[in-house]
Amino acid sequence: MTAFDDGKDDSALRTIGEVSEALGIKPHVLRYWEAQFPLLKPLKRSGGRRYYRPTDVALVETINRLVNREGYTLKGAEAVLRSASKSDLDRRRDDRRSGDRRVDGDPDGALGVRLMVTESPDMAETIAALKSIRARLAAALEA
Repeated sequence: MTAFDDGKDDSALRTIGEVSEALGIKPHVLRYWEAQFPLLKPLKRSGGRRYYRPTDVALVETINRLVNREGYTLKGAEAVLRSASKSDLDRRRDDRRSGDRRVDGDPDGALGVRLMVTESPDMAETIAALKSIRARLAAALEA
């Protein structure tokens, strides 16, 4: 998670400007992502001013990683997040049945998005094939 250098507590709410500056993502992109990703819902106060919770910031970081570093489309990144969120809900449900209300580093049991995507053997093959296709397309563009 991004460390903010503003003297605020790590659990403090952040404005869109603070998040934008800390993560190097323009505010209009953050607003666009809010429209594209239903899981991203910062608090809105009077005048429509946005306040990002730590979980919102973590989600923005994940979206940024998926889209800008791992090459997912917005729809693909949304599918990954939905899938991670669904597995997170299932895991929490199972933990609650066993009497544990906490989940890995989430002391208050708040609903969040897992930042880790697990790879199955089939997924690893698919990723390798997609990387091969991407390399061939890049080579074709250079020619």
